[in-house]
Amino acid sequence: MKAEIHPTVYDAQVTCASCGKTWVTTSTKKELRIDVCSNCHPFFTGESARLIDIEGQVDRFYKKLSARQTYVEEQKAKEESLSSPDRSIDDLDLAPRAADALKKVGILTIGQVLAKLGEGNAAVLEIAGFGQSSLTATKKKLRAMGFEVPEIPDAPKAPKAPKAAKEPEAEAAESGE
Repeated sequence: MKAEIHPTVYDAQVTCASCGKTWVTTSTKKELRIDVCSNCHPFFTGESARLIDIEGQVDRFYKKLSARQTYVEEQKAKEESLSSPDRSIDDLDLAPRAADALKKVGILTIGQVLAKLGEGNAAVLEIAGFGQSSLTATKKKLRAMGFEVPEIPDAPKAPKAPKAAKEPEAEAAESGE
């Protein structure tokens, strides 16, 4: 046997936290504190049969089942509230200027924003302080939140008048004739 490789052994005082009983044993620690001892453990005292009778396994199962159902219902309600058109436009995290512009014209919910977008891009762009970049950002954020953004094609723009052809006299003067 090798010398000086073994730990020091002490007469340890063991204390039960449940009932307070103490006794002495040998250990590498000077003091031991335990949660349950043979004096108070249900298996050794015969209380284990009584514990099962007090609250049966079926009752515990139903308690866990009801807790699970409550959790599932809370999660479902939370998901539905996230996709609700009644949410505030503040949830879109728009630029302050764009959010203020929408609030000034009375658009306070995401549902109202979607309704305005249903009228077309031109209707939204008519709002003072709400430009093309704000419109693009709003559409992106609505899609990211899971909303279906209506895509209504804009009215065709009026064709520009063709440039007037230069008169032949003006062309001759420019060419140096």
